[in-house]
Amino acid sequence: MSERRAAFHALHRAGRPLLLPNAWDHASAAALAARGHPAIGTTSLGIAATAGLPDGVAATAGETLALARRLIRLPMLLSVDVEGGFSDDPAEVAEYVSELAGLGVVGINLEDGRADGTLADTELAVAKIVAVKAAAPELFINARTDTWWLGVDDPLPQTLARARAYRVAGADGIFVPGTVDLATLRVLTDRIDAPVNALYQPGGPGLAELGGAGVARVSTGSLLFRAALGAALAAADAVRDGGPTTPTGLPSYAEVQALVPMDGD
Repeated sequence: MSERRAAFHALHRAGRPLLLPNAWDHASAAALAARGHPAIGTTSLGIAATAGLPDGVAATAGETLALARRLIRLPMLLSVDVEGGFSDDPAEVAEYVSELAGLGVVGINLEDGRADGTLADTELAVAKIVAVKAAAPELFINARTDTWWLGVDDPLPQTLARARAYRVAGADGIFVPGTVDLATLRVLTDRIDAPVNALYQPGGPGLAELGGAGVARVSTGSLLFRAALGAALAAADAVRDGGPTTPTGLPSYAEVQALVPMDGD
């Protein structure tokens, strides 16, 4: 296993979770790397919205790959959200992910939720994981199951069954967005034999509390992108309405300019 990919695996520690902030463009990723985050993920919503495309419907394969090419030069480990692999053909998913791995990407999120609000068949999700693991064995596959996210009935047994199937197929971690209930997370972390990833929710448990429930990774998802968009709207409204327009921590022009090397490399 390459040194970078081994380092990414090692960051997943139950009880001492990796905070994986999710970026949507070069500036956001470079700024997060400059703040000392050792690993950064991408957010499919942020990438899609920035490109003027819908999220979750396999519309952003090209944009995601292009962004990965830019971000891989930054001094951090990169995990990429590939939705459901941008295809229901496992061979096509494996080919796409192999290209990401060839760039130096260390991990992916691969989800089983569909745009119509249903879950993909377990057999199809398993086939995608098997194909990806065969094509890029060192890549950290974070298999996301949307049982809670989509509000299915009685999600716990479905989650555990899918997690077992995904682990047998070769998944390295299991992502269960949609629940931050600590008792539920303790059950999941006790019964899933892999690092469990939770999605941070504003107003919910903090990093230490999630770690206390055995979580090994905490993602911010689209939160940072939506927060940035909200801050931009608030600043625009303040200019229009005559209010204060200098948010705390606003980067200077020079600081933003410094995020990009002048030679473009």
